[in-house]
Amino acid sequence: MPRLSAITPSGPATLGNYLGAIRRWAREGRPGDLYFVSDLHGMTAPYHPQRLRARSREMLALLVAAGIEPEQVFVQSDLLAQLGPMTWVLECTCSFGEAARMTQFKEKSAARELAATPVRVGLFTYPVLMAADILLQGADEVPVGDDQAQHVELARALARRFNGSFGEAFVVPKAVTPPAAARVRDLSDPSRKMDKSARDAAGVLFVMDEPDLLARKVKRAVTDGLGRMEYRPDEQPGLANLLEILAACTDKPVRDVAAGFSSYGQVKDAVTEAVVGELRPLRERTRELLGDTAELERIRKIGATVATERGAHRLATALRLAGVG
Repeated sequence: MPRLSAITPSGPATLGNYLGAIRRWAREGRPGDLYFVSDLHGMTAPYHPQRLRARSREMLALLVAAGIEPEQVFVQSDLLAQLGPMTWVLECTCSFGEAARMTQFKEKSAARELAATPVRVGLFTYPVLMAADILLQGADEVPVGDDQAQHVELARALARRFNGSFGEAFVVPKAVTPPAAARVRDLSDPSRKMDKSARDAAGVLFVMDEPDLLARKVKRAVTDGLGRMEYRPDEQPGLANLLEILAACTDKPVRDVAAGFSSYGQVKDAVTEAVVGELRPLRERTRELLGDTAELERIRKIGATVATERGAHRLATALRLAGVG
């Protein structure tokens, strides 16, 4: 059963992105699974074109550096010739009410209106583009968190409606819950996740940060005044976050790594060592790929070709059944 997963280059990849998704994709991916850089999704909010392009290249290099096979990775915009017509077919299958019910659109549009930031139509229609991503590749499983499950349900509804109205063109996908991964929180404020698009990066560990910068950020991590070296997420969220990071980097149970420390300083030193050690080979390989433009472009074309060929028949079938192909 092929799976499809994506990461949006809305900012540099964080330690949370790596431990929670990218590393798992590299370790647990199966033949037929696809992973893509969803750069088109990054256009739903104000952005800088050159920065988007650079971050997309870096994210692609990072996925390959992590160990994902080149034929399983692609950049979303490389499939524009297919995604354009596929999205239009699905937009003409989707009702306004279905799109308007998307919780993420309600929340993000409300926040942008409050900040006097224009709400883009792309934010409203983006779930249909996500459905096009899924249905074009014939993925029958889409690993997502709770915030994206509603979008997969929309893709299911559109697939069923199109198939029922015009003929069988699409696999009806289902959302699946990925295996539990590290819950990496912001070091400055453990009540929020480590976000690659965070305005304040003081508590965010980026994959491409140099070791000394990683060390400074960990050293400034929020803890508490209790001085108890125990894993208690509710009472000591800052310490718990550090212990969870240490456990994820060392592949040990979080309650096991809590033993043996007598101070927060010791915990931070251990976290720094583990994070630097975990990210060093990944950062070095990513830089090698970014420095070899021809090789990265070759890899990019491999993934684009695989994804394009995989979606060609499905798109042709959908257009023919819809009466425009």
